[in-house]
Amino acid sequence: MAETLGSLIDKLSIKNIREFHLKKNCFKNSNKKDANKAEENLKILKKQKKLLLEEIEEFLSTATQRIGKLREEKLKLYNHSKFTHSADQIKFISRAIDRLSLKNLELWRLEDEARREDVSMADIGQVKKKIDIANQQRNDLIDKIDELFSLKFKK
Repeated sequence: MAETLGSLIDKLSIKNIREFHLKKNCFKNSNKKDANKAEENLKILKKQKKLLLEEIEEFLSTATQRIGKLREEKLKLYNHSKFTHSADQIKFISRAIDRLSLKNLELWRLEDEARREDVSMADIGQVKKKIDIANQQRNDLIDKIDELFSLKFKK
């Protein structure tokens, strides 16, 4: 699948969250080996982020020249109507980007919660249900970014 603006921004959001956690691990680890590993990973991540930022700029440049496809039609089999309305009222790309970043933070926290070993499987099952809903909302926000962006170029 070709990348869309929404999918590129989603990747950037996740890389920013990883960067935050790697930096936190560099400072909190008293174990030099773990701190060094976090520092190595941070260098790799920064290179990946630089390439991704370049890819976003290239996508935007291509889009403004009206070259290439801005959006692909998607066939979704996972949507449950009671969870899909969160992105419907969003009218601005910037707001959708903001919401996507927050949704990725929520997903990161939920995934951490699901990996806990001090809680029951029933508790983890409840968290997994929350992850499914949040992931669907994340995908809806990615689609909303793509929709709003393509509408800008139809004018």
